[in-house]
Amino acid sequence: MQFKILLVEDDESIQEMVATYLTKEGFTVETAADGEAGLTKFRQGAFDLIILDIMMPKMDGLEVVKLIREKSAIPILMMSAKDSDVDKAIGLGLGADDYICKPFSMIELAARVKAGIRRSTKYSAPLQKQDDIIQVGDLKIDIINYTVWKKDEIIKLTSKEFELLKLFSKNCNRVFTKAQIYQYIWNEEYYGDENVINVHMRRLREKVEDDPSNPKYIKTLWGIGYKMEVI
Repeated sequence: MQFKILLVEDDESIQEMVATYLTKEGFTVETAADGEAGLTKFRQGAFDLIILDIMMPKMDGLEVVKLIREKSAIPILMMSAKDSDVDKAIGLGLGADDYICKPFSMIELAARVKAGIRRSTKYSAPLQKQDDIIQVGDLKIDIINYTVWKKDEIIKLTSKEFELLKLFSKNCNRVFTKAQIYQYIWNEEYYGDENVINVHMRRLREKVEDDPSNPKYIKTLWGIGYKMEVI
């Protein structure tokens, strides 16, 4: 199966370099040179992942992410020349799944793209088993169809948020350190970048908890990590 990527980048040289490399890697790539054009192409087409620059004309990447997340949980990989925790927190907080700083290697970019698509598509198996539905309190998690209900209401999660919820719900009462979480969810070694984990955990709690400041599902063990308690 050939996966389709939407690349939104206003720098022509970077756009050409990334599109050429990913095409050689076996992906189909469509491009857009500004945020408005990228949003239009997203609405008109069917894509498996979006690579999105932050600083762009007409509409910046953060606004594009916000609008996409109103309609879709498609994996989004953000790019930016700004390497700061503030940019990461803003981008991930709005619903981006991953973040890569310029300049980057094509090998790293391709690896992140493949990981993002792999995480979002491995829930598409056609057969449904009872074990594929996990019930924790008021939460019902369908790990095959990538769907979460809180009582009778569907909760929209990004792929990373879903991965986190799945990890905790399949291992209730087990404590995960931040290093373990990073290795399980991001498939990378952990180098102490707590901000990425903290942002995703905050966003997940805002969606599944009645009171995110006093969570009943995902508990923090200060200085250790997190666990999901059986309700």
